[in-house]
Amino acid sequence: MKAFILSLGCAKNRVDSERIAGVLNEAGYEIADEPRGTSLCVVNTCGFLRSAVEENIESILAMAELKKNGETKRVGVVGCLVNRYGAELRDNLPEVDFFAECEDYAAILSALGEGGESCRYPARGRLPAHARHTRYLKLAEGCGNSCSYCAIPGIRGALRSLPVAFLVSEAEALVNDGAREICLVAQDLTAYGDDLPGGEDLFTLLDSLEKSLPADVWLRLLYLHPRRVTRRLLERVAAGRQILPYLDIPIQHAAPGILDAMNRGMDDTRMLEIFKTAREIRTDFALRTTCMVGFPGEGRSDFDKLLKFLETAQFDRVGSFIFSPEEGTPAALLADRVPERTKKARLSRLMTLQGEISLARQQLFVGSEMDIMIDETFADGSMEGRSFREAPEVDGVIEVSPPGRAKSAARHGSVIRARVAEAYEHDMRAEQV
Repeated sequence: MKAFILSLGCAKNRVDSERIAGVLNEAGYEIADEPRGTSLCVVNTCGFLRSAVEENIESILAMAELKKNGETKRVGVVGCLVNRYGAELRDNLPEVDFFAECEDYAAILSALGEGGESCRYPARGRLPAHARHTRYLKLAEGCGNSCSYCAIPGIRGALRSLPVAFLVSEAEALVNDGAREICLVAQDLTAYGDDLPGGEDLFTLLDSLEKSLPADVWLRLLYLHPRRVTRRLLERVAAGRQILPYLDIPIQHAAPGILDAMNRGMDDTRMLEIFKTAREIRTDFALRTTCMVGFPGEGRSDFDKLLKFLETAQFDRVGSFIFSPEEGTPAALLADRVPERTKKARLSRLMTLQGEISLARQQLFVGSEMDIMIDETFADGSMEGRSFREAPEVDGVIEVSPPGRAKSAARHGSVIRARVAEAYEHDMRAEQV
């Protein structure tokens, strides 16, 4: 029997999809790389934003159409969308054979006619469409930060951290399966361990991972709330034997009034100090952030404050999106909405500015040598990869030429040395040395 898993949304969701793959493997299913010709299609959904909800529904209907045409036999829908809109989905999607909420692997087994109970965190399988050498380690589920615009606590619940011993064991299993880069993810890595006994925290975990994993495995930290990013954490990351000097720290905004309305729990001065400190520790510290434009009450001066912050902080990468009033969040009830046209204009202006900043940051590395992990190889000997500055899928890539006329034998996940020859806004070109 074959099953196809469509994993939608964030990297944290992908970890859940790999657990679903593990459950299906145990039930006798082979995970296929495309839905046609399978016995089962499972759609692991994202329900974070209204736009994602609409896209997810389209994906579910596409799988249902395959079932109608006899190209798959059953369709299951699981994950965040079921947590958030389960009753409505069941009423309006009769063509779906079963639904299951996040982490309810037992419900999936039950729907497949398998007896017994599934463990809460089953061993992970693999999704054929995704790289073996880059994997994600989800440290915790849920969130307790209560940002006013965010639906995650309502969808995923309160913070639930996984024990250090479990995470180290899972990381070791990923490495044994070919992982050479492990990205640590959670809704907020800095909150990891707050709910665990015995004082286990992010520092404990990082120490344990570096002791247990091979020295050539990269560790990358993603999604840290700035409120608890300290000099100690910055120094620990910079001094790490395997930890990359790269942090994804979403600021969301920089105007004090907007930050207060977002319930972010800190001001722009404290945030700016974080990024200044990081670059004092290491001038090449790679910093990524996320910004939101168009939050209710955002005036022109507020937006200008955000632009000024970006100019001062000099982030390597910035992701930005327009505020969406998500059902069930306090921000959805706020008045003084920003017109859609203004939101779009501000988003464009912000990304234009950040494009200039990103290019300037990229150009600082021209002429320098870097370790590059290879993601793709091509018949002409050229390669494509990433350095410590590029997280998988969200940042740019580095195109690498082999020395002279040599045909590269570099494998996916191997690390080579290359000198940067050209830099562009998002990507780079380098030559192997």
